[in-house]
Amino acid sequence: MRVVIADDAVLLREGLVRLVEENECTVVAAVGDGPSLVDAIVEHKPDVSIVDVRMPPTHTDEGLRAAVEARRQVPGSPILVLSQYVEVEYADDLLADRLGAVGYLLKDRVSEVADFLDGLRRVAAGATVLDPEVVGQLLVRRRRDDPLRNLTPREREVLGLMAEGRSNTAIARTIVVTEGAVEKHVRNIFTKLDLPPDEEQHRRVLAVLAYLRS
Repeated sequence: MRVVIADDAVLLREGLVRLVEENECTVVAAVGDGPSLVDAIVEHKPDVSIVDVRMPPTHTDEGLRAAVEARRQVPGSPILVLSQYVEVEYADDLLADRLGAVGYLLKDRVSEVADFLDGLRRVAAGATVLDPEVVGQLLVRRRRDDPLRNLTPREREVLGLMAEGRSNTAIARTIVVTEGAVEKHVRNIFTKLDLPPDEEQHRRVLAVLAYLRS
């Protein structure tokens, strides 16, 4: 897997380089600012990029904005964003193009090497991967016009696991039901969110967007 890494903290950037290269990946570029990230993605078209949200000069959202711009220039380029804190609006911005292949994880997850690498590979494969802490905060930010209000508790649980990037098979294992039961829940979610028949992965992305915005 060919990887671009963008983080202005030299020690963390080099640590990420070493971590991914020790796990059958090749780092094609390691950069420390937003414009360099965009250039690297346009030039190398990596299988996935790991991007810090906060980079120079203001250390607010330059990394995120650079990732969005890179996906504008290279549509669907897989991006895994790392953030020190839960900032739900960043995940929403990154998902806005509805192309999937995006992830949002807290930096603490990097220390959980197996989970971090699993998330990285899933994003590279086109999945949407959200940190459980982000998903948890979404649960307490529901508005009165919540588009999910008609979902049953089990359907909300399934949708939350979809937002973490899990497949139907993985969801079935997690909530201990059959895969057929999960498929039924997913169909009900699509119906209740008024998502007409379409390419399956596209509807999953739209369902996750509804979840994020609720």
